[in-house]
Amino acid sequence: MFNGKTAAAILAVTLIVVSAGLAQTLEENWNNFLHYTKIGRPDLAKGYAQVILQGNPDPVKLLELSKKNPQGYAILLRVNEFAPDPELAELSGKILDLIEKGSYTRRADPRVIVMEVKRLSSTDRGWFTAVKRLRNAGEYAIPFMLDAIADDSRERELPDIVRALPQIGRDAIRPLAAALQTENVALKAQIIQALGKIGYPQSQAYLKYIVENDGSAEVRDLAKISLSKIDPGTLKISGAQLFFELAEKYYYHAQSLTPAGDADFSNIWFWDTNQQRLARAEVPKSYFNELMAMRCCEWALKSDAGFGPAIGLWLAAFFKAESAGIEKMPGYFGESHADALVYATTAGVEYLHQALARAVKDKNAYVALGAIEALGTTAGEKSLLYRIGPAQPLLEALTFDNIMVRYSAAIAIAAAGPKEPFAESKLVVANLAEALGQNSQPAAGQDSQWNQQIADSYALRTAQVMLKLALTRNPVINLSAAQNALVSAVNDERKEIQILAGQILAHLDSPGAQRAIAAMALDNNNAADVRISAFNSLATSAKLNANMLVGPMIDAIYSLISSTDTPPELRSAAAAAYGALNLPSQKVKDLILDQAKS
Repeated sequence: MFNGKTAAAILAVTLIVVSAGLAQTLEENWNNFLHYTKIGRPDLAKGYAQVILQGNPDPVKLLELSKKNPQGYAILLRVNEFAPDPELAELSGKILDLIEKGSYTRRADPRVIVMEVKRLSSTDRGWFTAVKRLRNAGEYAIPFMLDAIADDSRERELPDIVRALPQIGRDAIRPLAAALQTENVALKAQIIQALGKIGYPQSQAYLKYIVENDGSAEVRDLAKISLSKIDPGTLKISGAQLFFELAEKYYYHAQSLTPAGDADFSNIWFWDTNQQRLARAEVPKSYFNELMAMRCCEWALKSDAGFGPAIGLWLAAFFKAESAGIEKMPGYFGESHADALVYATTAGVEYLHQALARAVKDKNAYVALGAIEALGTTAGEKSLLYRIGPAQPLLEALTFDNIMVRYSAAIAIAAAGPKEPFAESKLVVANLAEALGQNSQPAAGQDSQWNQQIADSYALRTAQVMLKLALTRNPVINLSAAQNALVSAVNDERKEIQILAGQILAHLDSPGAQRAIAAMALDNNNAADVRISAFNSLATSAKLNANMLVGPMIDAIYSLISSTDTPPELRSAAAAAYGALNLPSQKVKDLILDQAKS
């Protein structure tokens, strides 16, 4: 929305155009927009920008105008990034988006590409001109060039196209690598040689896969030659290892693998076995690198089914892709494709710990949470405390700088019911105690996604796992250290937390614990079911630990039992707790005589 001043400027510009008796051209509006921006008249600049946008301009024509005036285009970039006027920056951003769309439209236009592929076989000058334009088309040129190479009727053009193929450069590698799955041996040979001439390391894994697996000795030899041109040392490294290293580069967003930036999506290339030609899937840029990391891991496993590290990285990449927050995964996944957590819970603990170790090292909370939740679902004590070298990833997660990761790690360890002592057991209790009392406002610097629903979920899961520890009298996780948090929890606004806290306190051999339960039971402000549960917990505490209440509390319970105004269920629960306290006979005598009628 624009303010009144901007609207007035737009109206003024419109009136100027109308009073001139004719509609201004796109070029005139573009030049006026840049002019008023340059001389510091944002009011008029915004008006002309709005006129441009309202005219629904052809993105390609805007692109041409930006190329005719590179200084003006530089001004536009600066305005979009640094303009103190947010409205002008917004309008400039929309114009830039149109220019980028024009760049993509021109690059990817099949009619232009087909024409330029044919031009390769015209004249020497025509060849150089065509190569320049095909290089600008980048990855979009490759399917048409490969179609021409595979077309026997265009054999005369073959030398010119083959000579041009490596000239496309780095952008050609992804589609060329996908096309190595062709059954056309002659085409595969040309692709292999082109990859060697392009010379970028991202081709190495695909070429080594050919060396290790292709059925043609001639093709394998060509792949060895191309590998040697890029890096002879890779001949001694397995294809699985090379794919894993490439996957890690994608996972960490290596600059050398960044696709062209003139569209709001990136392409993942596939080989269509039915059509025997390249096909592409458009995916959001926000998770392109993660999807490519997954594909490279898949190829690593195709190279060597026993290459375990690829599984751990694949899981981490899938969780990282989901963290982009896009509801639907790419179409090529298929409707029935499971989410990352399903794959993670199916994977063995070794691979989950690999993913978790990577997440802890990278401080990636989303990946860490996914791995921990999967571990908590499937792993036992020994599996949870798994070592990767000197490190124990789950124990390291107890000190992660994200509270959700810390809490999930503590819950997972506690739920496994550890039997063997470990140094970090106090950290488990500390995190459980903190999670139990956490509210909707996380500590400063924590995950902005934290909210009341998440806080309630962690508090409930924590209370449930603490009760399990208490009931099993776990010898390793000492809940006494969490007594203060549990005592506070009996006054929690959430009834479930109150009730569970009382049940846990019942198993602590402590006067403070038992008295907190009694106070909850006697509090008239608590709901009836909370008070009844508290009296039941008090009975449990008394049976396990004997009476540790002070006189006034005992008297208050006695008054509740002896009063005819006390609801029957509450009176019954209080009586059971009173009896479990095993008080001296004098108190019981008073209760009997108080009801006597003679």
